[in-house]
Amino acid sequence: MTDVLLAVGTRKGLFLGRRRHDGWELSGPHFAAQAVYSLAIDTRGPRPRLLAGADSTHWGPSVFHSDDLGESWQEPSRPAVKYPQYTGTSLERVWQLHPAGPAAPDVVYAGTEPGGLFRSADRGETFELVRPLWDHPSREQWVPGGGGLAVHTVITDPRDADAVTVAVSAAGVFRTLDGGTSWAPSNHGVKAVFLPDQHPEFGQCVHKIAQDPVNRDRLYLQNHWGVYRSDDAGAGWTDIGSGLPSDFGFAVAAHPRKGDVAYLFPITADIDRVPAGHRCRVYRTADAGRSWEAQSAGLPQEDHYGTVLRDALSVDDTDPAGVYFGNRNGEVYASADDGDSWQQVASHLPDVLCVRAAAVG
Repeated sequence: MTDVLLAVGTRKGLFLGRRRHDGWELSGPHFAAQAVYSLAIDTRGPRPRLLAGADSTHWGPSVFHSDDLGESWQEPSRPAVKYPQYTGTSLERVWQLHPAGPAAPDVVYAGTEPGGLFRSADRGETFELVRPLWDHPSREQWVPGGGGLAVHTVITDPRDADAVTVAVSAAGVFRTLDGGTSWAPSNHGVKAVFLPDQHPEFGQCVHKIAQDPVNRDRLYLQNHWGVYRSDDAGAGWTDIGSGLPSDFGFAVAAHPRKGDVAYLFPITADIDRVPAGHRCRVYRTADAGRSWEAQSAGLPQEDHYGTVLRDALSVDDTDPAGVYFGNRNGEVYASADDGDSWQQVASHLPDVLCVRAAAVG
């Protein structure tokens, strides 16, 4: 059995799980009493590096790293992510930590609140602000989403290290094709249902984006109302929400190897943030969103109220793929067969904010 590391960020610390023959073993919390909003497991180097964006109510946010699977953690002597003085602001939260592809082996991106993107060239030990996105002419019109003005999604194209896509709540999708020198909104077809003009150039409240592993120009997007697919790397979007019990939600993930396969966790509504139909169900498509099927074997069958947040649904890189999600009830579920069946890994944890998993041996 492949050795898998499962990292679960909660509102009160980080929990680490290892898959054994008779189930899962969890340890923690690491960073006790700190909210862990972002996680990454970087497997590009000779040994995996864990990255955690933890937020202390006393000391503020920081980025920690571990090169021994969480046995010990290091924090830079100076803040890894810090806004330059000219911006007139300071770091509120690290929402995303994203190791870039093999074409940029030491590069890690950090998406932050208030709406900034940072780039590291040393595997996440130090970061620099990507100034052209910060200075984008539309920035003065960006409006915070319910959770704040955050760069919460970063996608890098493994074919081209200069192609990067980010999602900002609530400014929408932005893309660069020149390594961050210039950025353009990429929201054509995505609705902003809460605005008088529902099809603006920017201003959509995108909740999460995932990239198809086979057709890298294919992206899946969960919006604040609406599920979409792009077949041209984000230049245009098509609604694929038909067949879902609700097209509101936060999370979306793509299978790590199979094309056209993606996962969602539908939520009833923006004003009623519980699982659609009060049912704990992961919805899977095997045809790029033309149809959806509820996956429920092993999940609770009774009424359920655990909301899954945008980074709390994830996949690993095993075969068959492991699929994982955690909810605000403090429950974590895992599938070892592409989502066909599930088992509960943990219960009674603090609110689950993010989940990541990867094969580590």
